[in-house]
Amino acid sequence: MKKIIIINGPNLNLLGKREPTIYGSNSFEDFFKDLKNKYTTVELEYFQSNIEGELINKLHEVGFDYDGVILNAAAYTHTSVGIGDAVKAIETPVVEVHISNIHAREDFRHVSYIAPNAKGVLFGFGLQGYELALQSFL
Repeated sequence: MKKIIIINGPNLNLLGKREPTIYGSNSFEDFFKDLKNKYTTVELEYFQSNIEGELINKLHEVGFDYDGVILNAAAYTHTSVGIGDAVKAIETPVVEVHISNIHAREDFRHVSYIAPNAKGVLFGFGLQGYELALQSFL
């Protein structure tokens, strides 16, 4: 059984409440339950933190034993050299995901410190991007 973790960064705990025109009206917890029910042959875990160091620690913790990481580092994508370095340092492949189309937003969001070391990048597909990332590991 494949072991995959979804790691979400800052403010993604507010999905369903935060800017629903950009991020939709579903909570991530509800989406995650549906995903687990759909992919019963995958050991699927979820971690969210608003704290950069906790995201790095989680990447270190899972980065040598899991089959895949789906990472939405949110705003840290565009600012955290540390998270980019953590993705580079681990062996587990990482797919970077963003709910919104980051290239339709502010210029600073067009830069990712994660993408150069990621297996792939998905953005602009809403929550479906997480499922597409999951399918890339299966």
